Amino acid sequence: MANKKVMIVDDDKEFLDELNEILSLSGYEMVSANDPAKALDVAAKERPDVIVVDLKMPNKTGFQLADELRYLSGMDDIPIIAMTGYFKDSYAPLLNICRIKKCLRKPFNPLDIIAEIENVLSIK
Repeated sequence: MANKKVMIVDDDKEFLDELNEILSLSGYEMVSANDPAKALDVAAKERPDVIVVDLKMPNKTGFQLADELRYLSGMDDIPIIAMTGYFKDSYAPLLNICRIKKCLRKPFNPLDIIAEIENVLSIK
């Protein structure tokens, strides 16, 4: 699935940089945003093939961002993968409502995120 564009949204700049590097080395074209408020503009401009979003961010949660992305013109079919270090069972219904395909719990193995990206891209 090389040459596919992946967008990462996470307020943790160090984690964001590490994930960008891992995925770039795996052949993906990377786009990122460390401010969820700017992520909508970046997504609309860049049109990624898949979006990976942290659920717990200041000012706007990953749930809110995923829900807003659904309503951007031409963005409703882009698969979204969530990631969080604070998963609660009550998140499960929200994942479905926001059409988040998968939720990875931090910390995760880099191979796990690559596998999930490959999975959602193969069924897109």
